[in-house]
Amino acid sequence: MAQVEDDIVRDLAQVGITVNTVFVETKEEFNTAMQAGDFNLCFTESWGPPYDPHSFATSWSVPDEAHYAAMAQMEPPMTRDTIRELVTEVLSVEDPTERQAKWTHILQEMHNQAIHNPMWSRRVPAVYSRRLQGYTSGYQQYDYPIHNFIVDSGSVNITVAPAAQTGLFQATGDMDPHSYRPNEFFINNWIYESLVHFGENGEIVPALATSWEVADTTDGGEEYRFTLRTGVKFHDGTDWNCAAAKMNFDHVLQPPLATADWHGWYHLPLHTTGWSCDGEVFVVTLDAPYYPFLQELSFIRPLRMLCPESFINGPATDPATENSCPSRWTLDEDGNTVPIASGSDSVICAGTRSLHGTGPWIYDSTTVNSDGSTSEVLFTRNPYWWGERGNVEAVRVIHYESTDDVKAALLNGELDVAVGDKVLLPQQVLEFMSSHYTTHKTVHGPNLYNQMVVMNAAKAPTDDINVRKVIMHAIDKAAIVSGELYGQAAVADSVFPSDAHYCEIDLTPRWDYDIEKAMLLNCPDVMAADEEEDTT
Repeated sequence: MAQVEDDIVRDLAQVGITVNTVFVETKEEFNTAMQAGDFNLCFTESWGPPYDPHSFATSWSVPDEAHYAAMAQMEPPMTRDTIRELVTEVLSVEDPTERQAKWTHILQEMHNQAIHNPMWSRRVPAVYSRRLQGYTSGYQQYDYPIHNFIVDSGSVNITVAPAAQTGLFQATGDMDPHSYRPNEFFINNWIYESLVHFGENGEIVPALATSWEVADTTDGGEEYRFTLRTGVKFHDGTDWNCAAAKMNFDHVLQPPLATADWHGWYHLPLHTTGWSCDGEVFVVTLDAPYYPFLQELSFIRPLRMLCPESFINGPATDPATENSCPSRWTLDEDGNTVPIASGSDSVICAGTRSLHGTGPWIYDSTTVNSDGSTSEVLFTRNPYWWGERGNVEAVRVIHYESTDDVKAALLNGELDVAVGDKVLLPQQVLEFMSSHYTTHKTVHGPNLYNQMVVMNAAKAPTDDINVRKVIMHAIDKAAIVSGELYGQAAVADSVFPSDAHYCEIDLTPRWDYDIEKAMLLNCPDVMAADEEEDTT
């Protein structure tokens, strides 16, 4: 990204725009500046399936993303509140044709604002030793189906360097299924499962539920009835059943967690009004039609299923006074350690006491270095898992300091698999494809999500839409994809990849690279003279 930033600085200098770059040391510092709107240009990316476009669009109205600050001063008559209303409205549209028309309107309106400058569509690479076979790419970011590997030779215990939210893997976080950072997506995905999975081409496929039916309710809402998979066990050997499903919903959606800072970033918690067991059928009611419901059930978090025995007080754990949200601790007046509220007097976060899910991998142990940093994490095969899999018995997730270290470990046989974006640099991936294909195989997944530059319409000088248009036309995205990404991406024309649901549309005018147009736009006197001559 630093190399891409240099290219952007160079390109904009050609049209007389000076970019003052600011480098921050930590993700926390970056988030603080982003949320405060303390930027003109800011790297960000869409979330990919199953979040795009609906969940990412709802995040535009939440003040913890760059878009919220950038959209505070849009070109009239459009406003951030209007976009929020349009997005909220489309989520309840049942007719697919009408839904497409409304999404086309939303995306065109956002395109007209010239706030998002799409750069390229990302693909997730995997490089692995040819002693392994059978791997297929996942269908959402951080979905690494390592369980598919078949070992042809050598040990059935494999080593993996996965991409994490920090880039190279550093630490596991709490590994509970119901919260967010610093938990790692890929670990949650290995340990825990949901009622449904997100499959190829956006298909919602059975997971802990084998089938479902939906019907309208008399009060204008919807009722989903899930037939649960039988014979499934949690990692500790206890049974998966409807009571377990209900308990997880009780904790994740305990008021006010559904509407507060915890889970209010997406709309499933806002529309879900009831859940219960009808025998072993799990019944969920919504207050209105909500088309992304199944899609959002497939998210890696927060509605993945934790074993009832893993809650802090087992199956009897109270969702209000002993909620599974991560514990926050303080000292009382007697010096005793006690839990404190999670931001509300009605919910106390108690965390969890173990990490048992139903997924293909069981967390075993973490090895730390002398300085306390993570060296490796061991996961073992879940003998109870219901799905199809290869013959790998254990996975060691290894922390490496640099992409060069990852490359060296792959070449010397210490490392079996490097998977995910930013574990290897694009030129290193290309090197494995061109020079090490006899010992290693490289696969790229589909275009999952788009890298973009958000331009702050609420801060000078990018509060001028003409400046934003100049920037869009001045950045040579194709050259960046070719030079910095070694052709391992596709130039993006819109906020979302075109194969995301409802996003295969042509947005006009096109914000293509056009240096002459950029220079003219940045010379208003010349433009005015041209317009006067044309009029004459």
